[in-house]
Amino acid sequence: MSEKKIKELIFCGVWADPETVRQAAKAATVIIARGKFSSSWLVDIGVEAGNTWEFAQGVQGKDFEIIHGQLMALIPETVDIRVLYVTPLQPFAIDLVGRQLAEQAEYIIEIPGADTLTALLTLDGTIANGSVQSLDGLKILRDQYPAFSPSMPVVLHLAGIIPANSTLLSSLLQVYPAGTPVYLLESVKPGKWQSSHVEKIGELDSSTLALYIPALSVDASLESFMQVIARLRAPDGCPWDRKQTHTSLRTYLLEETYEALEALDNQDMTGLKEELGDLLLQIALHSQIAAETDTFTITQVIQSISRKIVSRHPHVFGEVTVKDDRDVVQNWEKLKEIERAENGRENQQGLLDGIPGILPALSQAQSIQDRAARVGFDWPEIQPVLDKVMEEMQEVNDAANAIDRAGELGDLLFAVVNLVRWYGVDAESALRSTNTKFRKRFAYIEAEARKAGKELQQMSLAEMDVLWEAAKEFDQKLHIIAGAEIERNARL
Repeated sequence: MSEKKIKELIFCGVWADPETVRQAAKAATVIIARGKFSSSWLVDIGVEAGNTWEFAQGVQGKDFEIIHGQLMALIPETVDIRVLYVTPLQPFAIDLVGRQLAEQAEYIIEIPGADTLTALLTLDGTIANGSVQSLDGLKILRDQYPAFSPSMPVVLHLAGIIPANSTLLSSLLQVYPAGTPVYLLESVKPGKWQSSHVEKIGELDSSTLALYIPALSVDASLESFMQVIARLRAPDGCPWDRKQTHTSLRTYLLEETYEALEALDNQDMTGLKEELGDLLLQIALHSQIAAETDTFTITQVIQSISRKIVSRHPHVFGEVTVKDDRDVVQNWEKLKEIERAENGRENQQGLLDGIPGILPALSQAQSIQDRAARVGFDWPEIQPVLDKVMEEMQEVNDAANAIDRAGELGDLLFAVVNLVRWYGVDAESALRSTNTKFRKRFAYIEAEARKAGKELQQMSLAEMDVLWEAAKEFDQKLHIIAGAEIERNARL
């Protein structure tokens, strides 16, 4: 970081008093204008273009350390350095480039300009409640996901940025539908906002000064959802919700988890969206109950998991290099060991101790094998895994009594789960899928038997087997039809 210091930094808003700006420009050692509009305005009021450095697209997307270095390179090695920074962003505090200059400044002076938000008062009624967010677009360019609430209107200041050459559109599309109405500002004064849509943002050039996105809806954020939950738990809220405890909600958490898994198994994306919402409800309720007893808050829940994920992905958020996903998994276990040591639990918890005993047996077996494999306790190739399955089958056959046979059958199941894991399949999901398939085919047999006026108990195994084969053929036809429909939709 440069040791240069700025004696005086003058923040100047576009459309400030021209004479005041001209005087400040004469006294300035360096003049920096954010974006083409700012530099053009300076020329219009009589400030020579050759004296101004235009902060523009060349620095977009770069690390702020690089931007800072470019700014400091403009400042000479002299005393009493005065920098005039001209920007259409107000309040000045949200301007990230200006803030970097301010960190080096001894004194800061402000020359206010035109307020870009004033014209919005008659454009969109949702800002009348005082809940407009105003952000520097440079921050959004650093993020893969919008770091602001869609339940509130937002102004993104884009001076010095070319949206068409940025990740802005892809970031916004993760929250806003393509057809969401937006408004564009291309001149601070008279401040006319032009209507457009989110999908058009990728076509914008450097003439756009700001982008206004109205609130998506009042219920479109985690914060607004938590307000709903807090209202349910309030003294005059819902009697049922008020009486719930962590213990009473336990069953619902389990049920909602399985319902989400069922939607996944059925590839029902509409159902999955609904079930994930039900799961979120359980998380919100538990967090609200904990907040009421000063145990923890939803904010702490989010902070905890966010910090854990960042800490365990140094190859993404740090300087660590990995070759493949196996390296990632091994690093994960090493980092968990370090975390346990830092928390004083290195001798209290083994590698497998974190696997919940309440998991279904298949899931538990696969989790045990996964964790053991992460530290190298695994077969080097799949053939020994297949051999182990055959060995366990033989031991089941050779069992001397029912007790021994039950134990050997457990070993066989464990070996089969390992085989499933080696093929990259989730054992629990695979068996659930087969259970569903069996239920459908057996229901077909029942239906066909009813059509023939027969009871299943009165049918021979051979008769039922004929219907079973017909059910398999029916299943195959449905599979072909579904595949063709998916392919047709993909082409559309």
